[in-house]
Amino acid sequence: MSAEATPLLHTPLHALHVELGARMVPFAGYAMPVQYPAGILAEHRHCRHAAALFDVSHMGQLQLRGDDAAAALECLVPQDIIDLPLGKQRYAFFTNAQGGLRDDLMVTRRADHLLLVVNAGCKQDDTRHLITHIGHRCRIMAMPDHALLALQGPKAAAALARLNPGVATLSFMSGADFDLAGAPCFVTRSGYTGEDGFEISVPSDQAVALARALLAQPEVQPAGLGARDTLRLEAGLCLYGHDIDQRTSPIEAGLAWAIQKIRRPGGARAGGYPGASVIEGHLSMGVAVKRVGLVGLEKVPVREGTAIVDAHGSPLGRVTSGTLGPTVHEPVAMAYLALNHAGLHHEVYAEVRGKRLPMRVSPMPFTPHRYHR
Repeated sequence: MSAEATPLLHTPLHALHVELGARMVPFAGYAMPVQYPAGILAEHRHCRHAAALFDVSHMGQLQLRGDDAAAALECLVPQDIIDLPLGKQRYAFFTNAQGGLRDDLMVTRRADHLLLVVNAGCKQDDTRHLITHIGHRCRIMAMPDHALLALQGPKAAAALARLNPGVATLSFMSGADFDLAGAPCFVTRSGYTGEDGFEISVPSDQAVALARALLAQPEVQPAGLGARDTLRLEAGLCLYGHDIDQRTSPIEAGLAWAIQKIRRPGGARAGGYPGASVIEGHLSMGVAVKRVGLVGLEKVPVREGTAIVDAHGSPLGRVTSGTLGPTVHEPVAMAYLALNHAGLHHEVYAEVRGKRLPMRVSPMPFTPHRYHR
């Protein structure tokens, strides 16, 4: 059977999305809501001002179990996992032998295991990668019986606290177990929008009841993949397969901050992961290109794949993500540019329909993060 003919998978919330009038689209092998009747713009703004509920059950959830799990995982990622405290979460990435990014992920230490959340399009490959390389050192357990909901926005905490006041005690990048609407859930204070918010792992058979309980809160409206993409882009966050991929070094991508000192050259547990020599070389010697933010000086959106050129038309790079930012009210984009064109406020041009549109290298995020630290 061809890939085109493969039936789309459904998340546990599929029928609820249809009931709510969502426009469903194929995404990473799933039928996912791209927007609801209010539209992407309204959903984006509602998340920035109140609270939006996203279904992210297409993401992969995995448990790594065993006394050696943290040390084993450090053989595949350049992050400090061994010293990650109980209940704390860390952004990490799998690397390849060339120093590129296989996937980015979230790792949380729970009482008896590590919880990994990986990208939907990579989860099968990530699972094979884990089993192949560290399956002899720890147990790798997929969690197909769990859904994942993201409640995001400045009023998310107030809404979720009505279901369990204890969630208010969580700080950014921490997690704990809570009963929510009768369901045993694991909740982290994290997300992909730049706003305060939570990601909630819930048994699949209780996901709809929890979603309905959240949507019953006056602050909460449903939001789809369209708003999730515009929100994360304004927040300056990478989308795997677009802004980062197998050919991208984490240093080129501006992700050096995610490599802790203990895993860097001179650190007690430096190296030992795929592509370590390449990445360590980039850390010490620098890179030739880097991911930058771009703001358009004309009100024309600049989309992924758009060529970036200099004033003479010489090619400089390509846009990896771009939109008309609903919060910032101007075109925003990310691109990889050579260092001599990547300085803040440097002017470059996007080639759109035969025209050269001026853009300026801008700091990211485009809209300030509002995490609860």
